[in-house]
Amino acid sequence: MDDQNKNLILATALSFLVILGWFFLFPPPEEPVVDPNAPTVAATEAVPGQAVTPSAVPDAPLSPVAPDAVLPETPRVAIDTPRLQGSISLLGGRIDDLSLKTYRETLDPASDIVRLLSPVGQPNAYYALYGWTPGGALGFEDVPGANTTWTLVEGETLGVGAPVTLRWDNGSGLVFTRRISVDDHYMFSIDQSVQNTTGEAVSLASYGIVARHGEPLNLQNFFVLHEGVVGRTDGELAETKYDDVAELPQVAREGALAEVREASTDGWIGFTDKYWMTTLIPTQGKPFTSVTKYVPGADIYQTETREPLLTVAPGATVETNSRLFAGAKEWVTIRAYQNDGALEGAPASASATPIPGFVDSIDWGWFFFFTKPIFAVLHWLNAQIGNMGLAIIALTLVLKALVLPLSYKSYVSMARMKELQPEMEALRERAGDDKQLMQREMMRLYKEKKVNPAAGCLPILIQIPIFFSLYKVIFVTIELRHAPFFGWLKDLSAPDPSSIFNFFGLAPWAAPEPGSTLALIFIGVLPILLGISMWLQQKLNPAPTDQAQAMIFAWMPWVFMFMLGHFASGLVLYWITNNLITFTQQNLIMRSHGAKPDIFGNIKAGFKKKPAVAKAANDAKPPKTPPGKK
Repeated sequence: MDDQNKNLILATALSFLVILGWFFLFPPPEEPVVDPNAPTVAATEAVPGQAVTPSAVPDAPLSPVAPDAVLPETPRVAIDTPRLQGSISLLGGRIDDLSLKTYRETLDPASDIVRLLSPVGQPNAYYALYGWTPGGALGFEDVPGANTTWTLVEGETLGVGAPVTLRWDNGSGLVFTRRISVDDHYMFSIDQSVQNTTGEAVSLASYGIVARHGEPLNLQNFFVLHEGVVGRTDGELAETKYDDVAELPQVAREGALAEVREASTDGWIGFTDKYWMTTLIPTQGKPFTSVTKYVPGADIYQTETREPLLTVAPGATVETNSRLFAGAKEWVTIRAYQNDGALEGAPASASATPIPGFVDSIDWGWFFFFTKPIFAVLHWLNAQIGNMGLAIIALTLVLKALVLPLSYKSYVSMARMKELQPEMEALRERAGDDKQLMQREMMRLYKEKKVNPAAGCLPILIQIPIFFSLYKVIFVTIELRHAPFFGWLKDLSAPDPSSIFNFFGLAPWAAPEPGSTLALIFIGVLPILLGISMWLQQKLNPAPTDQAQAMIFAWMPWVFMFMLGHFASGLVLYWITNNLITFTQQNLIMRSHGAKPDIFGNIKAGFKKKPAVAKAANDAKPPKTPPGKK
């Protein structure tokens, strides 16, 4: 392998090293443990009218600030489905108490189930709210809002096929009804109507809000992951982190920071966490206004959907339909809502139309053209095999098969380069210190032998986007969360929990806590296997003649062992499998073209000491004169 080729490979490898170093130095922080005895958020921060009442009409006045210091106790309607449990508060008709039955906080089967929504008065209140904004001669007291007490008129517990209906009469001739239904996953349907018995036309507009008091307690703030507002407006996806929401332009009329987008055909908006999401989905195919808002004084983040102004004739009734997704970002589930509007067997709803681009609520990243198909194949393989670890191994085989034609050319080129080693050494002796002559002669030799020295870099370049795409898939998709492999590997989205510190579980003491300094030093089984596989693969190629390059290449497997060792175990499993397949392919292809890599000879040579003469040549002292010679 000539110097130019070595330099190219070295530059590529070092670039990869720098990028991986960023992950190593800035890993995703551990999710903090929430103290159940922590003080609650004061209600005075939770119920200002400006934080929960949007203006659907540009010139509509704001609702006054609610004077209540504490939210009054109001009746609740229970929610109970195969995947959800919680309740709806009749104060405002808020969906503000929701937990996910099929997901737990940790691997411990006795740990708490994941809680998604929380009412005002609890830490980091997070809820959905629907209402109406007055227009024309109506005032805010004439329409239901955040502090309206509704009456349950139909149903007892909200469940699959068991909707509930709420009712509120403003006492002035307007009767509001809200019918809430839910499917067997995470989609709520909100059907609102208003009946006008006043004897004259009235104007008003419906809205939906998802409000979040403060940033999430478990916010990770990791650059590879988007957390915050996610939405789509007429085919354009928008992602805004919490820090950026707090820096939106000031809207003087609303007393808040806000970004307003007008949609004419489709869209949705809400908050996304790593695995969970709460999203407002108005009726698709109709115009609406999408709003991202932050109220500095109350530290409240909001997303809103505002419907166009409606005019209700005397004696008439109008209805609006919308949906609320509140649950886990399961790819199959979200894709079904995107393609079909509802899951198979779900109750019929007027708003159950396809949701364009809904699968993009999963953070696929900049390389979505890689991450989407990679995850689709991984998901299919897992469905066929029934084990996510084996699915990752099978995916690696698929990816290696796809790039085999390119890898084949690369390995053939490396075999030919090895055949040219004697001629290259002869060129170096003839050229001496004349680098220009050396380069010209090398180019002539390559041309005569039809060898491309850069071809050996192609496998490395191919692996970089695949590696980062798979890293993204394993890090952000809920299907990898708590997915077991075999033995001690219970969660492929987490680092290998084994450690040299306790002799991989044989010693009676515990392994270091994840993220601690000891955990960075005392790595586990998978990282060690990774280092060995990289070292073994490296032995297929002759060591560089340049001593500096040889030293860097010799240390690289062990540096990668510590760096990659703290990545998700699913990713390390992929890398080990990839190394072993590459080793096998390269060995077979090179041998089929006449090159016979002396793998075990190279390994033995790595353990041999340097000759005494060579050591003396590098010594400050001159070599000793052999006995009998002067």
